[in-house]
Amino acid sequence: MNRYEERYEALREQLMEKLEMRVDAEDDEILGMIDELVLSDSTAPRLSVTERLKISRELFYSVRRLDILQDLIDDKSVTEIMVNGPKNIFIEQKGVIRRWDRSFASREKLEDVIQQIVGRCNRVVNEQNPIVDARLSDGSRVNAVIAPIALDGPILTIRQFPEKPITMESMIESGSITEEASEVLRTLVAAGYSMIIGGGTSAGKTTFLNALSNAIPKGERIITIEDNAELQIQGIENLVRLEAKNSNVEGGKSITIRDLIKSALRMRPNRIIVGEVRSGEAVDMLQAFNTGHDGSLCTIHANSCPDMLSRLETMVLMAFPLPLMAIRGQIASGADILVHLGRLRDRSRRVLEIAEVCGMRGEEVSLNSLYRFNDEKGLLERTGKLKRRLKLERSGLALAGGI
Repeated sequence: MNRYEERYEALREQLMEKLEMRVDAEDDEILGMIDELVLSDSTAPRLSVTERLKISRELFYSVRRLDILQDLIDDKSVTEIMVNGPKNIFIEQKGVIRRWDRSFASREKLEDVIQQIVGRCNRVVNEQNPIVDARLSDGSRVNAVIAPIALDGPILTIRQFPEKPITMESMIESGSITEEASEVLRTLVAAGYSMIIGGGTSAGKTTFLNALSNAIPKGERIITIEDNAELQIQGIENLVRLEAKNSNVEGGKSITIRDLIKSALRMRPNRIIVGEVRSGEAVDMLQAFNTGHDGSLCTIHANSCPDMLSRLETMVLMAFPLPLMAIRGQIASGADILVHLGRLRDRSRRVLEIAEVCGMRGEEVSLNSLYRFNDEKGLLERTGKLKRRLKLERSGLALAGGI
């Protein structure tokens, strides 16, 4: 341990002793305590001004922020923070994953950060419940795994989102979607077409859902349902945000996505937006699609538009052993549009296909591809025309380009 690390540890120990007597101390008071400790430290002359400023900042971060990770949290060019135990930290920055040159001093410090994060979200992580999803105050998504599941130290993954929500306009500029396809989707959202957005991990499903939601008419009542609140719906006054809740050590009952969807159906929503459907709640989402909540939206993990249908079938069967034909009938009558997202080799996020659900053809759900990404040309090309136009006609809206 070098001179700087020795002083840091000694000063932090003194700071923690002071905080034990002032558990309700505000940030300004803590900063004052730190300044007092650093200035009165007999070894301070041996530390440069830069080192003293650095030690003050790190002491504050260790008790009121996320320790060494705070610098990464403050850097909005970092989109993913991956902590594989106290000594191995990786980051994704501008689409490139690399090892970070800093590490936690000990496993205990990393555990303190995890407990600090989950505690603020009223979540619990311990040996009995070693996996937890949470979020930071800025909306960043957090997943933590500890012993006995994590063998080489606590695992912490933080997905950061842009400070300003990404819009369809910025997606067009980046090449994620064409202007024509964007306008078609926005018109279909406004007309009340129910949509399912699918893609793999880090394909940008939540970001795309946020951007699409801007096309929802401002006078509607919207209810969002998420495991961890990440959606940033803009411009909707009559907005209700619901978040699932895990059971806790005090005996509090867990509230699942399924519970929230069932409750939302009694809240007189125009539309329901589910951040991610990943299990038996698919039954309730399809119920929302089929009970007059036109224009509802959700995301799922899937590798293609046909795979989205298969995933829905599987998730419904996880909740109810219904006949397959009954499930497919519910999908065919409730879902209108499928949007498949993916990441290319250059790490760019793209819309790979937009397909219309056209009812049943024999025993299969029929899909009509409207746009598909051409790998050779690197473009999203129109591949078909919309067949189910009743909602468009009722809304009085028209699609661009005669699609």
